[in-house]
Amino acid sequence: MEEFYKQARNEELFSKSVRAGKRTYFFDVKSTRGEDQYLTITESKRRFDNEQGKFYYEKHKIFLYREDFDKFLEAINESIEFIESGSAPTVFEKDEEQSDNGNFGFDDLDNG
Repeated sequence: MEEFYKQARNEELFSKSVRAGKRTYFFDVKSTRGEDQYLTITESKRRFDNEQGKFYYEKHKIFLYREDFDKFLEAINESIEFIESGSAPTVFEKDEEQSDNGNFGFDDLDNG
């Protein structure tokens, strides 16, 4: 009985897929052991392995937790606005933590 409960708890609570050309995106809502919900976004691309002579799927996954939803959506919306308008959106500082407008590169992240 306990094994069934563990399996049920690890199942997806909600799933939505989006086909976009050669890619498919999966949006899956899951739950932690503490019953906190989070979102996984998976990009799946069909590839061909020349050595083995067969197709396989290359997958990339992002885990997005509830406390990061607002920042993530803001960054997506600003990025889309830039693509559509060709100019960076005007951002008003909300607090000192965001004083760099999120403009940093991967090299700026602490690897420790």
